[in-house]
Amino acid sequence: MSSVVLPRAEPIRPAKPPRKALSTWQVWGIVLIAPYLLVFAVFVLYPVSYGLWLARHPASYVTLFDDPVFFRTVVNTIFFLLIAVNLKFVLALFLSGFFVHEKTWIRWLSVIFIIPWAVPAIPTIFSIRFMLNPEWGVINSLLFRWFQVDGPNWLTNPQLAMAMAIVVHIWKALPFWTLILMAGRLSIPKELYEAASVDGASGWQKFKFVTWPSIRTLYITSTLLSLIWTLGDFNSVYLLTGGQPADQTHVLATLGIRYIRLDQLDQAMATIVVALPFVLPMVYFMMKRLSGDEQQKSS
Repeated sequence: MSSVVLPRAEPIRPAKPPRKALSTWQVWGIVLIAPYLLVFAVFVLYPVSYGLWLARHPASYVTLFDDPVFFRTVVNTIFFLLIAVNLKFVLALFLSGFFVHEKTWIRWLSVIFIIPWAVPAIPTIFSIRFMLNPEWGVINSLLFRWFQVDGPNWLTNPQLAMAMAIVVHIWKALPFWTLILMAGRLSIPKELYEAASVDGASGWQKFKFVTWPSIRTLYITSTLLSLIWTLGDFNSVYLLTGGQPADQTHVLATLGIRYIRLDQLDQAMATIVVALPFVLPMVYFMMKRLSGDEQQKSS
C-alpha cells in the first residue's frame, strides 16, 4: 500500500511592519550632526588612520630602537610624567584648599593665579626662555647683582633643562587642575564640616575623613587624565629647550617633531605608536573607574 506524501506546509511568517519614515526632528538631527561627523572624519579619523598606515613597517621600529636618542627620550618621558604630574596634583590639592576660603583678598589672588593657564603658551614660555639665558637673562642678572654669583647654565645642562621644563609645565597647568579640585571641594556639603567641628575634629581630621573621601575619585581621575595630556604635551619642552643640548631633553612628543624636521615621517609616526602602550592602559583604567562609580551611584 503506497503512502501519500503530503506537501510540507510553509510556516506563516508575520508580515514585516511598514518602515516608518523619519520624523521632521530626526531629519533635522541628521542634518545638524552631519557637519560634526564630517569634521571628525576629516580632521581626526583620517589623520590617525594615515599616521598608523605610515607606521606599519617593522623596519621603522628597528631604526627607532637603534637610535640612541630614543632610549634617553623614553627615560626622560617617564621621569617627566612621574615628577610633573604627581607634584602638580599635590600642589593643586593644597592650593584648592587655600582658594576655597571666602576672604576677598584670596578671591583676588585666585584671579591672578589663573593667568598663567589663561594666556597663550608660546609667548609665556619664550619669555621664560629669555629669562633663563645664562648671559643676559634676568634671573642670572639678579643673582649676580644681589649675591655676586654667576648663575648656572639653565638650558645647556641636561638635568637643569629638564627640571626647568617640569617647572614650566607645572606653572602652566597648575591653575586648571586647582580649579577642578576646588570645584570638587565646593560640592561637599558644609554640614559635614559643621558636624566634624561639633565632634572636635582638627583641620587634618576634616581633610582625612571628609574632604579626601569626597574628592578621591575626582583626584584619581584627574591624575589619569593629566597623565594622558602630559604625555602629549610638547610645548613645555619644545618651546623651552627644543630638545637641546645634544637632543638630551627630548620627550616622546618632541622626538616626533625632531623626526619630522629630519624628513623621517615614518619614524615620527612610529614614535607616536610607541607611546600607545602608555596611553591605552590609562584610558582603560580611567573609563573603568568612571563606569564603576556610575554603577555604584545607580545602585
